[in-house]
Amino acid sequence: MSQNDYTIANQSASNARTDINNALQALASCSSGATAPSTTYANMLWYDTNTNILKMRSEADDAWISLNYLNQSANTNNILDDTQVVNTSGTQTGLLGDQSQAVWSAGSGTTESLISPAKLKGAIDAPAKSLASNGYQKFASGLVMQWGSATCGRDTSTSINWPVTFPTACLQATATYGAVASTASTDDAEVSIHTLTTTTAKIHVGAIQNSSLLVRFIAIGH
Repeated sequence: MSQNDYTIANQSASNARTDINNALQALASCSSGATAPSTTYANMLWYDTNTNILKMRSEADDAWISLNYLNQSANTNNILDDTQVVNTSGTQTGLLGDQSQAVWSAGSGTTESLISPAKLKGAIDAPAKSLASNGYQKFASGLVMQWGSATCGRDTSTSINWPVTFPTACLQATATYGAVASTASTDDAEVSIHTLTTTTAKIHVGAIQNSSLLVRFIAIGH
């Protein structure tokens, strides 16, 4: 470990040889030390023994640029997290590091980067959902699927509310009878669903023997 100002002053031959040797040792060790060299030059290297990070001085000689981490225990060279991948023009094309869960969930980020299996699963699972009897699933594409049930009177149209509001429109919906609500008997009921909006729909049940009918529905939209 050695550092030097790399300036060989006029001096005796023996002192000059010592100064030169010290400068060469500093060059050979990348000016290694726990603190930065007191005399710096543009593009010089410094191995920071305090952090085990190899650094280079900027061309303006006003800052240290961290290059990589040297694991002295495992004897390995390690790339620093959030290292940018660039093309020959210096334009960023990727990132050797992670990005926030919000970026993966939104799906709007365009920077290529590393991702852990846990974050990938989290991004897939992130769209909102409710797996209740009256529930919904929102997909990353914007598609929304909803389902549920409602008790509807006979020979009339009953208004229902979707479990969640469709952001833009309800595209399609279907309904069928699930069970008779008032008695244990079964009716071959004629069931239809109509007047689809982003928040509600109407279910029509034809003439049946019973006063009401349990109807199950599924709807999709965006």
